[in-house]
Amino acid sequence: MTRCPVAEAKVGEAFIKHEFDEAIAIQTAIVEAEKVLARSHPDADSRAAIKDCTTDDQAFLKQLRQLGKGHGATGEKEEVAQSMTDLMEETLSSAEEAESEAYEAHAVLLSLKRKQQDSGAAMLKIARELGDTELRDAALAFERGQREGATALAAALAAFAVTIATQSPAEVSA
Repeated sequence: MTRCPVAEAKVGEAFIKHEFDEAIAIQTAIVEAEKVLARSHPDADSRAAIKDCTTDDQAFLKQLRQLGKGHGATGEKEEVAQSMTDLMEETLSSAEEAESEAYEAHAVLLSLKRKQQDSGAAMLKIARELGDTELRDAALAFERGQREGATALAAALAAFAVTIATQSPAEVSA
């Protein structure tokens, strides 16, 4: 059995930098995926939901970069962010091949947004504990924005699943 390398313990400011790096990396992947899927997604309702998220997500990315800079964060990818980014890129590469592939890419995008919800909630608690009102306000807006976006994307994904599931093979090859 192959062992993973021993992880480096991060506490205090190193942990905060790590959280910002991860959030920036994941948010970058979200924005890039939204740009692709907003053009290429075969489902009009899904495209619209993704387009609706894009402007806010670009603004959140800019804000994450600005706030993260004060902690030395640049969007460095460690294991989790790298794996999630790789999965997003992989599913995007085949998203135009079939509706089921677009469904997979849409589902991965949703997972990234849900990951960001968790990051936003953690940042909010950290900001409150540190008394950082700027970060608190940004984290609250970020978490809410990711939650609202994830809800819209989840609804569109579920409806798209029904569309795919109720098609006959003849409809797909036509």
